[in-house]
Amino acid sequence: MQTSPDLTSARSVIRLLLFAKNRAVVAELEEHLRQHIQGLPGQYPAQLEVVPLEEHPYLAEHYKLVATPALVKAEPLPAQVLAGEDLATQLEVWWPRWQGQAALASHQEGAGRDPTSPPTTEALLQMSEEVFLLRQERAQLREQLDFKDRVLAMLVHDLRSPLTATALAVETLQQGREGSLDKALEGQLFDHARQQLRKMDSMITDILESARGAASELRIRAVETQLPGLCQTVIEELWPRIQGKRLQFQADIPVDLPSVHVDPDKIRQVLFNLLDNAIKYTPAGGSIRLDVLHRTSQKVQVTVSDTGPGIPEADQESIFSDSVRLSRDQQQEGYGIGLSLCRRIVRAHYGQIWVESSLGKGSSFHFTLPVYRLCKP
Repeated sequence: MQTSPDLTSARSVIRLLLFAKNRAVVAELEEHLRQHIQGLPGQYPAQLEVVPLEEHPYLAEHYKLVATPALVKAEPLPAQVLAGEDLATQLEVWWPRWQGQAALASHQEGAGRDPTSPPTTEALLQMSEEVFLLRQERAQLREQLDFKDRVLAMLVHDLRSPLTATALAVETLQQGREGSLDKALEGQLFDHARQQLRKMDSMITDILESARGAASELRIRAVETQLPGLCQTVIEELWPRIQGKRLQFQADIPVDLPSVHVDPDKIRQVLFNLLDNAIKYTPAGGSIRLDVLHRTSQKVQVTVSDTGPGIPEADQESIFSDSVRLSRDQQQEGYGIGLSLCRRIVRAHYGQIWVESSLGKGSSFHFTLPVYRLCKP
């Protein structure tokens, strides 16, 4: 961008701003406009300045630009925007009027500036930049506040159900101590209480991780990890729910899988979230699969598939965003941050996560993890 003269002492100059994105194109356009301006009659000269949009987005917002290239008469006020293919022709049409505005501005300057008159262009640009930054900060704060409001609502709604179930199980066990309680039923109640407590623990863990914000770094303590054992632990934890819905479950986890270089607690969260979602959305009698594949010498791929309702194609990317809930989720427990957290964890391990789904035919969630030996010094 060219250096402009001090406008506080040269307000009679017609200040023009040329907004553009393509530097190669704008160089030719700038030269063409300069030559054209030199041939225009008038007492007051024009000062042309090129403004790259990517460096000054707040200026585009200030002048309400909808297309580029655009030529803005920034001073004397009021500002005016010219846009279109033939800026030189439009400039020639408006030039006489701008000369008149420059003459009026020069007269006012000579008579002493009225303190109530509009601020200079330099002041406007500075104020517009500050307003732009303040709007960004306000939007970020609003997003954080909205997220915290959602988390509070989730805690009230989603923790109530497992808390109630746990309380009922404990109360029944307490009553059984005073009378006679079938041993099988007692075992079922203990298992049920444990499941609900694990569920609450998982929910709270997810909420705490997500409350750190998408911009925060996850603490990854990667070590050599055997996926088969980790997968088996999660399956056993969720097995009572799988049986409770009479779901068919299949797993293909090769015993000769290479070790992976991961934080086992974080990857357990991912596996638990994906399998928990599969159980939640698969109707009774449906099926779920867990497949682990040694995809390349560098990666292992994990896939969780279900025969649930599926996800619309338009939503298959947004489901990984913070607190996104689809219409199918309104009657389900959950708070829409599980998949967002999964993506953050997988990306922190330099992996990828994605979904393949068809409405009415189920979904398959895939994610990749690094093979351990490639991470050795």
